[in-house]
Order: sequence, then C-alpha cells, then structure tokens
Amino acid sequence: MAEPIISVSGLRGVIGETLTPDLAVRYVAAFAATLPPGPVVVSRDGRTTGSMLASAVQSALAASGKEVLDAGIAATPTLGVLVRHHQAVGGVQISASHNPLPYNGLKLFNHEGRVIPAAAGRLVLDRYRQGEFAWAAHDKIGSIRPLADTASRHLKLLLATVNEAAIGARGCKVLLDSNAGAGSLLGRLLLERLGCQVTILGGEPTGRFIHPPEPTLENLQSVQQQVVAAGADIGFCQDPDADRLAIIDETGRYIGEELTLALCLDHVLRQQQGPVVTNCATSRMSQDLAAKYGAAFSRSAVGEANVVDEMIRTKAGFGGEGNGGPIDPRVGYVRDSFVGMSLILAALAVRNCKTSELVAEMPRYEIHKTTTPLRSDKLPAAFAALQRHFAEAKPDTLDGLRLDWPDRWLIVRGSNTEPLVRIIAEAPQAAAAAKLCADASRVLNDFPN
Repeated sequence: MAEPIISVSGLRGVIGETLTPDLAVRYVAAFAATLPPGPVVVSRDGRTTGSMLASAVQSALAASGKEVLDAGIAATPTLGVLVRHHQAVGGVQISASHNPLPYNGLKLFNHEGRVIPAAAGRLVLDRYRQGEFAWAAHDKIGSIRPLADTASRHLKLLLATVNEAAIGARGCKVLLDSNAGAGSLLGRLLLERLGCQVTILGGEPTGRFIHPPEPTLENLQSVQQQVVAAGADIGFCQDPDADRLAIIDETGRYIGEELTLALCLDHVLRQQQGPVVTNCATSRMSQDLAAKYGAAFSRSAVGEANVVDEMIRTKAGFGGEGNGGPIDPRVGYVRDSFVGMSLILAALAVRNCKTSELVAEMPRYEIHKTTTPLRSDKLPAAFAALQRHFAEAKPDTLDGLRLDWPDRWLIVRGSNTEPLVRIIAEAPQAAAAAKLCADASRVLNDFPN
C-alpha cells in the first residue's frame, strides 16, 4: 500500500487505499508516545468517514494510556481552543481539509493549541516509520470522555475581538456556505449572536458536499448566484474543517481567499499596532497594509506551522496565509474562518459601507499559478539559472526561490509529493503575473527530467 501524503503536522490520504484504520492507529500511537501525561482532545469535520477514523484514533490514544476528550464534530480552530481550555497535552483533528470526499486525514496539535511545529512533527514521523509505540498495560488503559460543550469558549474569544453591539446594529444579511462541513455549528451561533440575518447552505455537517470542497471561484459559481438571490450583504464560504474562508460580495462577485487576510488585517491595524506575518507565497497586499499603518512585517516559509513559529518569534499581533486563513493570537494560533467572519463584519459596521466598497480600498494585485515537471535533484541548478535570468530581482531562499521586484514577485518551490515545481507570481496586472510564470517555465524547461 502506498503511503498517504505526509507533512510535519499530519497526513491525508484516500480512505481504503492510502489511509486505513491500522495506519491511523500506528500514526496516532507514534504521536502519543511523544506526549507527556495528560488528556488529548479529538475532533473531526463532517466527512462520512470521520466517525470510523475517530474510533481508530481514540482507541490508539486510550491504548497508549491517554485520557481522550471526544469533541465530536468541530472545526479545526475550535480544536485549538479546546486543547488550551482543557489543558490537554495535545489534539488530533480528523479532516482532509479541502480534498475531495474519498480523502480524510489527521492533523496533530500540541499543548499550545496549535499545529505541531516541524521538529515535533519529524519526531512523530520517525516513530511512526520505525514502529516505536508505547502501549499501556491493562491497568493503565486510558478512558474516552465526550465533551458536552465544544463551542462556547471559542465563541467567547471571538466576540471579545469585535464590537458586538456595533455589528448587531448594522444587521447584515449573511449567506454562510458551510458546504456540509464542520463550520456551520459555530458559524450559526456566531452570526446569530452578532445580530446577522443568516442563510446557511450545507448547514448540517454530514460531509456530503453540495459542491467541490475547496472554496475557489470554479467551485462557488452556484453560491455566487445564491448570495444575490438572498439579497445578502456578504457571502462567507468555508472549507470542510472551517480554517479557510473565501468571500463573495453583495453583487455576487467572488472576492476570493487572498483578500480575506487583507480585509481582516486592514481592520486590525486600524485598531492596534503590532508586527504582521504571512508566508512567502501570500499576496503582498499584507505587506503594503503593514507599511501603510507602520507595522513591522515578516515572512515565513509556506505552511501554517511555519507562520505560527514566526508569529511567536516576532510577537506578531496578526498573521495568516493567503489561502483564506487569518490567524489572530487573541483567539488562537490556528487559521480560523470565524476570525475572518468576525473581523470583516466588524469592518463593515465600523466603516458603514458595502462589501464591494471595502474591497475597493485594498491594494490590488493579480496572482497566477502553474506547475512544470522537474526532479528535486535539479532544483539547485534550476534556482541558479532563474537567478541569472532574473538578475535584476532580489532573491530569497527561505522556501524554494522567491524573486522580488518593487511591484511584483515570483516564487518557485519543489513539490513534496511529485517530481514538479510550483510556480506562483503576483503583479499589478494578470498578464504580467502570467508572463513571469511563463518566463520561469521556459528557464526550467532547459532542465530535462
């Protein structure tokens, strides 16, 4: 059997093929063996295979002597809050994020309520591959205890970041597309508490998606129409585990995910100062906004764990990734769609404007993405060739190769799972971004596989 896709913070694979119950047991047992004594929180998104995997995960933890706190269906950022609230030593979220229905996965959290950092993830992976587990004796087996209330603590933290009365006075009409994922549970509570008139699509977390799960323009065309039909002021679109948020404005225009972070950041920096962190493949809108408000700005390597590491190092007041994942330390060091909804509704209330007007004030760039075949052993020579070709650009090798110009950038990164590179460019015009990617591809085509 082929291995699932494994990163330092977890894994995902096709159920019955690359992800099976016995693999989940071994992986989680390896995780448990790295943890100190104490409880572990387990939650899942609404996928139809989640209950089966939860049984395997909880059994593995109990067999390792851990007390299991079963949070049932809950969003990934909610798991982070629960880990901290219950002073747990770790957490496991069962979700394949935006992957199609045949997939599921496991995401690991540490005692801080964040995705485990790289060093801890490598330790888990080493134990998993070497079969190093720590099964408990019969009289040391852990218990499994359901949690009665999984949402109220997260809700309280979210409400503390905004002016609840001001948002309520605005009385926005909101269409929430939870797409039968975990987001509807807290999403409904939050939006109703903020005085919104709410229409929910996929409001039951059955995992039977009403459209493909990644909140992209291609997948949300029917939702765009429903935002207009509902007369909504804004449409919020979550991925299945609700750590990502895309936006549709009142005209039915897809705003996307990159602007989620920018809109949140603009509102936060109007209220408070503090360093800002994004990953190196996120739109430079955040960098421009940080400069506008006099905030320090830094980048991390791609990946939530890397963003969080840099946020903690710089004591950042806000951060996130351009895939629709804002991170607000006041709520938790986890990408959080509910943070996005709260802050954007607060911005609409404070500014007393339409969503389209809020968006029109943001810096504007266009991103283009592509891939090209290339083996990993060719990367050093390929990066050197790209630097020679784009000699006028400022190079950065934090994660792959990033090349910066005053108003545009290009990043080329090797894939962790396939013999190819991912090429992303951003420029003020779409044609300019596409040309950067095409020029890079031509350089890389000189390196045969």
